[in-house]
Amino acid sequence: MDIQGVFRHCLDKVFPVDADWKNDYRNGSALRGERFSMQFVYKVKCFLPVEISLELKSPLKKYCTLRRVELVPARYLISEAFSGAAANDLKPGLYPDPLLDINGNFRKTQNCWHAVWIDVEIPRSCKPGKYEIELTAAAHDRWQPDVKPSVTRKFTLEVIDAVLPEQKLVHTEWFHADCIASYYKIPVWSEEHWRIIENHFRAATSHGINMILTPVFTPPLDTAVGGERPTVQLVDVTVKKGKYSFDFTRLTKWIDLAFACGYKYIEISHLFTQWGAAFCPKIMANVDGKEKRIFGWDVKADSKKYRDFLNAFLPELTAYLKKKKLQDVTYFHCSDEPVTAHLESYSKAVKILRKHLEGFQICDALSHTDFYEQGLVTLPIPCEDNLDQFAALHVKPLWTYYCCSQMNKVPNRLFCMPSSRNRILGMILYRYDVEGFLQWGFNFYHSQYSIRTIDPWSNTDADEGFPAGDSFMVYPGEDGAAISSQKLEVMFQGMQDLRALQLLETYIGREKIEKLLDKASGGKMSMHSYPQTAKELLALRAKINTLIKQHCTGK
Repeated sequence: MDIQGVFRHCLDKVFPVDADWKNDYRNGSALRGERFSMQFVYKVKCFLPVEISLELKSPLKKYCTLRRVELVPARYLISEAFSGAAANDLKPGLYPDPLLDINGNFRKTQNCWHAVWIDVEIPRSCKPGKYEIELTAAAHDRWQPDVKPSVTRKFTLEVIDAVLPEQKLVHTEWFHADCIASYYKIPVWSEEHWRIIENHFRAATSHGINMILTPVFTPPLDTAVGGERPTVQLVDVTVKKGKYSFDFTRLTKWIDLAFACGYKYIEISHLFTQWGAAFCPKIMANVDGKEKRIFGWDVKADSKKYRDFLNAFLPELTAYLKKKKLQDVTYFHCSDEPVTAHLESYSKAVKILRKHLEGFQICDALSHTDFYEQGLVTLPIPCEDNLDQFAALHVKPLWTYYCCSQMNKVPNRLFCMPSSRNRILGMILYRYDVEGFLQWGFNFYHSQYSIRTIDPWSNTDADEGFPAGDSFMVYPGEDGAAISSQKLEVMFQGMQDLRALQLLETYIGREKIEKLLDKASGGKMSMHSYPQTAKELLALRAKINTLIKQHCTGK
């Protein structure tokens, strides 16, 4: 029996077979207040599966977290024709993603490569200098108790005497409260539901996600036409003798919990259906003592009935938000992803909202400049592919998003893409001076169009609706835990790169940084042109750290 092991950087994806992990990742650097991530990659050569034990030694040990990188199946990957810059592997199979806690020894398959994810949460007060991290992995075979081969590797982490600044980017990954209730088979808004929601809130905010999609009514997102998602409605509606009244008690609980968990912005769920604003969201109400659905696919968006409802609801909602002093941090949505063919229906819908939402931001994910140029949307959120068109119009604030369609060359987090295409997003957002980023799937545990609930541990593509890796960032764990993923951690590394660039800007100015990024990209850095490999990206971040160090210490 024999064991091999090496340190590797956080951008590697470790598959079970067909790899050569001989080169050690021996040193790196980070700022105070930064989370530094890397991996330990190992393989045991033996006849039967064995137990693995890990021992970490370091002055930074109490700030280190070790987790196992586990494999999940992926069927639907992007086609080679759309892979663009650097795709990992376009074949269905097992892909590394979920990160599981390590409690004592753990059993692993022999003759396969495995990885341990290591986070070092560097305190803001950490003394600058170089710190050694030593990890020993040992294999234990119950049939040969006296044979315990081990491998030890050392890594040097330099902590630079500068504090990573607070995040400025507004970052939303849409939160699906109904998926939690469906997966765990618990009543919506039960105490158990709230407990698990809190777990997921904290998982999000600990990774820089600071805006929460808030379902005042069940969000009309990814729902089959004529279908329904489970009701997750925060506002209670009562209709008595034809008059509406509203109770915001549950909404208050949601907002208070979100802010207690670290969110800073509220994103009101869409008030018209996706892809055109043609119909109403699902809205439940107590009508003369009986619970019933009063709006949905069967009611047109521009109907007098719905206009009357919004004329009653929105003044009360905005007054409530103003009373809680949330006006400056609350964003409204009209309809998701309209296209040019929807200009008329979208125009009618947004005009209804504007009558009541003066002083609030109305934003939507869309990719056609017509909506902005005609004044229908003041805060458009274009997809990455079309960001240059909006940047050319000097849109401020500038936001962007990606989803399953952003496959060709642009950054994304899909399983079949190398992690460098995930992490590079942070630097590109800096280059465009982007102020907000949106993605639709923090925890979407439904099939496409929400036809049924899926098990994300075995179904990573929403029943082959979206490329694997698109629809959720965390996995539902035992006892309601939110299990992080490699793609979530890598994305957070990218957001830290953005913050490091913002710090460097205070020393050398934006112009010099843009030249640095462009040089590393072989031309102007853009959504389609950027450092293509992990080696190039990590070298660029190392250069940024060196420049920060020089201006902090003069060395």
